[in-house]
Amino acid sequence: MDMSQYLEIFIEESKEHLQNMNQSLLELENDNNELGLLNDIFRVAHTLKGMSGTMGYSRLASLTHEMENVLQSLRSNELKINGGIIDILFECLDTLEGYISEIEKTGDEGSNDSQGLIVKLNGIMANDVDLKDQVILSNEVLPSLHEEAINIEIEDFSKNAIEKASLEGHNCFKLKIVLSPNCMLKSARAFIIFNTLERDCEIIKSNPSVEDIEDENFDLSFDLILISKLSLEDIKKEIDSISEIDEVHIQPVTINGPSFRKESVQQEESTGNQEEQERPGDEKRSSKSKKPTVGKTVRVDIDRLDNLMNLVSELIIIKTRLEDIDDSGKKNNMNEAIEYLERITTSLHDAVMKVRMVPIERVFNRFPRMVRDLSKELGKEIELFMSGEETEVDRTVIDEIGDPLIHCIRNSIDHGIEDPETRRTLGKREFGTVKLVAYPDGNSVVIEVEDDGQGINIEKVKSKAVQKGLLKKEEAEILDDKEAVNLLFHPGFSTADKISDISGRGVGLDVVKTKIESLGGVVEVQTAKSKGSKFVIRLPLTLAIIQALLVNVGSEKYAIPLSSIKEIVTIKASTIRKVQNQEVVLYRNTTLPILRMNQILQVVDSNQGKEDLTVVVVRKGEKTAGFIVDNLIGQQEIVIKSLGKFLSGIKVIAGATILGNGQVALIVDTNSLL
Repeated sequence: MDMSQYLEIFIEESKEHLQNMNQSLLELENDNNELGLLNDIFRVAHTLKGMSGTMGYSRLASLTHEMENVLQSLRSNELKINGGIIDILFECLDTLEGYISEIEKTGDEGSNDSQGLIVKLNGIMANDVDLKDQVILSNEVLPSLHEEAINIEIEDFSKNAIEKASLEGHNCFKLKIVLSPNCMLKSARAFIIFNTLERDCEIIKSNPSVEDIEDENFDLSFDLILISKLSLEDIKKEIDSISEIDEVHIQPVTINGPSFRKESVQQEESTGNQEEQERPGDEKRSSKSKKPTVGKTVRVDIDRLDNLMNLVSELIIIKTRLEDIDDSGKKNNMNEAIEYLERITTSLHDAVMKVRMVPIERVFNRFPRMVRDLSKELGKEIELFMSGEETEVDRTVIDEIGDPLIHCIRNSIDHGIEDPETRRTLGKREFGTVKLVAYPDGNSVVIEVEDDGQGINIEKVKSKAVQKGLLKKEEAEILDDKEAVNLLFHPGFSTADKISDISGRGVGLDVVKTKIESLGGVVEVQTAKSKGSKFVIRLPLTLAIIQALLVNVGSEKYAIPLSSIKEIVTIKASTIRKVQNQEVVLYRNTTLPILRMNQILQVVDSNQGKEDLTVVVVRKGEKTAGFIVDNLIGQQEIVIKSLGKFLSGIKVIAGATILGNGQVALIVDTNSLL
């Protein structure tokens, strides 16, 4: 059976099941008496076992089978839940996630062995016996090796294949495999066995036939003849990794006959003494080992698809209407049709955007487990509060926002929140709090990570900056708090006194800033001594289509994202002054830095001699600057196109767009300029 067509569905559903298991385990840790949670975890393990068994992933199926045994004992009160058991179940969850991740990358679950976890699970069933006893107990349930007759005929074709394999240094074995009487899906279990053996073996005969085995037209046993480079012991180990097998009988097969040797000599001469002959099934196996293509998917509400379909139908109607416009009333009818078309395309754009939107809950769901593990590792008591999980963000943003949030949360837990003893001394609750909040704000989504820890030590930041040579001592003394906090985002900067697995290398906040700005967003930090810190991340709702202001700079057209524009003003050239080699103008009682776009973009200046200059005031957080442009063209909705990998290093340009007349306009990256 070709199971590759179901791979995407398998991966998507497995991830969802594992996320549910993660959530249930976290809740079970807080409430050990909740039977409903145990039932949920058991159902997930059972479902994953069936899915992975059908897909032929034996390691996944074997581990979930052993988890089922433990979970069933917990459900029936034969065992009592405790922290140790939950830790082992979390280890199993991590291993299962590793298998799914490997399947997503390569199509195979990889070589990571879960035998150690299976031993731990068997130890739980044996009421935590000594580790040596656990290993013995584990081996008792594995298939045993017997030397006895196996009922399978070796035909002429098989003899020729065995002779050929023998000349090439391969081994041949007869196998009799007996399934457990408790095995519920015999054909699925047989498929797992076939799939496992075919990684390193060539099965040349089975009794009953493969078709009968697929249709479950057999009792509890079947016989195989296979050829392999593996030894008898290696094949036994392969089968040992599969559960629900009672016995395995293996016999080596040797056939000495001259018939094949003569043919092989002739074939060797005709093919120019090839070192290695291709065996039947090699082509099949090589195609099977290729990495499957697993695309990114989005689950869409059916109502949104219905709306999309209705709008496409409207497009077809307007297309027909445009074709049928006659010459008599062409102008009026055409204008009406174009207005109608504009309304439809606007609605279609909104509908497609909604289809691309997914709840940020998909990112937030991974953090409760991370906070739990970090708090245990650091010996701190941490409570995580999340809100706004239903806030929707573009699918491309969802894929990229996870890492920056991980760094922010780790930073809050490690640097921000004090240990319980220190918090008691300061009169705070022993439990530190981390809040993760998301909410829409106009055309942006805001994500806040807030802690109630010690806040950022501004003096320590300045001291470290002086030590690293980023600032002179005199500059550090006059630096205000906001500018000092921004030093944290400098590559390689860290206030940690020693390097640990969690922090101290100065890469965390640098990664946050780089990633957020690459998404067209900004990140700000608010802090108060002894009260805590807050990271505020502002991201665009979508990265595909934006509103922009088109401007002329010289003979070129450029687009400035409307979301970053504060206002447009006219200033007098004579009011521009230079301060520390930077042009500024006094505007509304504040100093506004001035940037000449023709110099930055290296185009001819057409503003020479002009007294009145058009300035586009842009903002990035609390920073503002004025961009001098030649002319304003107007506001327009544009589709962002990437510049490609060869032009990806240009900081001033964020991308390009194609205008209605076919011209290309470059999109200015205002974040990099500020």
